[in-house]
Amino acid sequence: MFTHLGLRLRIFLMFAGFAAFLVGVVSVALYLGWRQSYAAPDGYITSGIFAGFGILGSSAAMWLLFDENVAKPILRLSAHLRTRAHSGAKVELTGDDAKYLGDLAPAAQAISHELTNSTFSKAEAVADATARLAAERDHLTALLTEIPVAMILVNPSHQIVLYDGQAAEVLNQIAPPRMGASITEFLDEKALLNAHCKLVKTGQEVQCTLPDAHRQQEYEAKLRPLGNGSGYMIAIDSAKALISPNASRPLTYDFALMNRPVDHAHADMALSDLSYVVFDTETTGLLPHKDDVVQLGAMRVLRGRIVESEMIDTLVDPKRPIPPASTKVHGISDNMVRGAPDFDVVTRKFHSFCKGSVIVAHNAPFDMAFLHRQSKQVGVNFDHPILDTVLVSAVLFGASAKHTLDAICDRLGITIPEKLRHTALGDARATAEVLCAMIPMLEAQGMHTFGDVIRETRKHGRLLQDLNTPA
Repeated sequence: MFTHLGLRLRIFLMFAGFAAFLVGVVSVALYLGWRQSYAAPDGYITSGIFAGFGILGSSAAMWLLFDENVAKPILRLSAHLRTRAHSGAKVELTGDDAKYLGDLAPAAQAISHELTNSTFSKAEAVADATARLAAERDHLTALLTEIPVAMILVNPSHQIVLYDGQAAEVLNQIAPPRMGASITEFLDEKALLNAHCKLVKTGQEVQCTLPDAHRQQEYEAKLRPLGNGSGYMIAIDSAKALISPNASRPLTYDFALMNRPVDHAHADMALSDLSYVVFDTETTGLLPHKDDVVQLGAMRVLRGRIVESEMIDTLVDPKRPIPPASTKVHGISDNMVRGAPDFDVVTRKFHSFCKGSVIVAHNAPFDMAFLHRQSKQVGVNFDHPILDTVLVSAVLFGASAKHTLDAICDRLGITIPEKLRHTALGDARATAEVLCAMIPMLEAQGMHTFGDVIRETRKHGRLLQDLNTPA
């Protein structure tokens, strides 16, 4: 009964019910005593009032003690176990986390250690295999950069699955490259689909000229089938595209996207299938209606992992002096932003980078306020779904826990290098790592879709405003 309610609320209702029962018993007893004595009722009424308040006061005090010393520690203990089980964070319980739960906390800690030790050898084997694959990938990347061809792998739904460093330069001339994005956002849709139709009919390589999506530049390209209807490859002559090989940029790929269907509404999509853009800003002050952005950093998270090669890290010229108090926080001075792009340029680039993705931020109302203000000037609309890690933390760890970025990182065993703290990209990366750790924890609690999570975060609206439009 009442299993859908939170632990603390259920305990509160138990104490409230018990107090109401005691008040009822005392009231009945006093009434029966008055009926038998036939005395004036004033004394009985006064006694009943004092007894009622005494019961309610003592019950409230007992509930507060129980809530603070039992209910909250149980929630912290369960959050700790879920963190260890689903995020892989190696964090320890402190003495104050569950000091009134007797041997329960040490027993839980012992189980966590045993599970960690039993999976250590498997993790070591996976790490070795991953290192070998990474070495092979780096070797392949070095070989590919010697060939003057930009390669893009596309799935049957025309979504980008892989691109090399040279293809990244080609795509970046049009818009920020993004895995999972439709290739028609970068190349002219009509020309590409005509070439693709020939590819499907003949089953042979098709040579063609592909304009970009804005029809400002043309590329000499070849479309090659991959077989079994599993997509196709686009090879662009990088020499004619006037780009230089970039050996320092690795291959960017996720072959799980080969069988990815066309996206459904974000609310119905699984958390692990979504594309996220995690971002942060540094500003001239704390008032979004009058201060300005001086730095923006963003990273993409796809299928629960950070895509290292897809990011934005840029200073922004606020066209005004940066207050010394703000410089002391983020270290950005007037000299550093001189010559940097204006915020309208950065806003357009970021808007393009976020297409088709969920925007994620820590304390999203603050950062989004700057973007919404600027979007009116540049003619774009940030109507993306938004996930706030403050609210997700409240869902996972309870509203009474601390939800600063530092506190959440400590809870999840995530380290923010001191030199990167209070830089836009550094804080964005920390938030991205937090998101990647939280996704399996949310799934373990039965929240498998974006809509499931938003329904839970809205229960914590007293902490922070939810920015998603209600369905």
